[in-house]
Amino acid sequence: MKLRSFIGAAVVLSVLAACGEEQVILPGDRFDLRPTPVTSNEVRPIGLQQAQVNADWTHRNGGPAHLIAHPALGTALQPLFVANIGEGDSRRARITGEPVVAGGVIYTVDARATVTATATNGQALWSRNLTPERFNPRAASGGAVSFGGGRVYVTTGFGEVTALNAATGEVIWNKNLNAPVNAAPTFNGDVLYVIARDSTAWALDAATGLTRWQQSGTPSVTTFGGSASAAVSGENVVIPFPSGEILATNPQGGLPRWTNVVSGDRVGRAASVISDIAGGPVIDGNRVYVASFGGRSVAFDLRDGSRVWTADEGAVGPMWPAGGSVFMVNDMSELVRLDASTGAPVWRTELPDFLGENTRRQRSVVAHFGPILAGGRLIVASSDGLIRQFDPASGALIGTLDLPGGAASAPVVAGQTLYVISKTGQLHAFR
Repeated sequence: MKLRSFIGAAVVLSVLAACGEEQVILPGDRFDLRPTPVTSNEVRPIGLQQAQVNADWTHRNGGPAHLIAHPALGTALQPLFVANIGEGDSRRARITGEPVVAGGVIYTVDARATVTATATNGQALWSRNLTPERFNPRAASGGAVSFGGGRVYVTTGFGEVTALNAATGEVIWNKNLNAPVNAAPTFNGDVLYVIARDSTAWALDAATGLTRWQQSGTPSVTTFGGSASAAVSGENVVIPFPSGEILATNPQGGLPRWTNVVSGDRVGRAASVISDIAGGPVIDGNRVYVASFGGRSVAFDLRDGSRVWTADEGAVGPMWPAGGSVFMVNDMSELVRLDASTGAPVWRTELPDFLGENTRRQRSVVAHFGPILAGGRLIVASSDGLIRQFDPASGALIGTLDLPGGAASAPVVAGQTLYVISKTGQLHAFR
């Protein structure tokens, strides 16, 4: 016992002695553990193409390439209508898809696989619950919708893809993929492209639902709730897998053209372990913009998959390229403008991260959806009950709209009207 006491005292004395020694400063440069954000925002003029009135918004970010020309939208927006679309967000269910608009009808999916068609005056046209009979309706969450060829294509957390008659909501065909699908399908020509959460990409015959071809990526154990869809342009289908892999294939036969990966993370952020592609892919000419949830965004050359640049910015949704810039809401709750040629930051604007001021208690995280560029301004819908509008040249906040219930989806624009789904399961229209 005395020996143990002696040893313990000796250890304490040696530690105290070491604390009294002069600190040795090693030579060399010092680098921050975390990437240092840009500290001086630049107001840089931006040349946007003239805004055009678009009648439809058929996919995420507007079209199959996940990019739409500058849609027209008035500046003095006012509430037009509010329509119920089904069940909203809860502890066990989430809305994971934004609205699509085609032929004067808005199509939505609620948190429990109910599809609703709403007229542009707010009148409900039809509703269809796509919960399979073999499942408990509360067993799965999420889903998304796209439009093409007079049909509404729907994915659900139950692992099924369904084609509906856009006019009546009647089921045309249904296919079980045996894995949840929260991202919207992508329609192009006569093929429907779907990515399941088991890292399997499917090319389905849009008319019948029969399988044309499949491609598999590396499975991932960490995924993002909303997930990303395939982007299609010309002779390329760009497929994002949950592991961070990016695969470009031929649209018809699925023959791989090139593959690459979005890798890396933001040091010090627990979410950086999520490799899932939350931002993109977005095809703009010969560029593909992709971002992971964990802290990286990349520009690839569409022709051969070579990396043009990499930025230390994650994304929570698709990026929006315009006027030689790329806009995104990053993984740090910031609206960011990057130079499209280099990936260098031009400016960043902080968005609310949490609700409340008490740092000692758990607070509600504020989710941000977007941005989209419409009517000459950037628009972000947020779960704190505001739609924020920003100047794309400077990043300055130029206006807000109240959104009762808070946002559950990115905003979309069609017919000079802005639509967004709230967490309470309502479709809000502004014009």
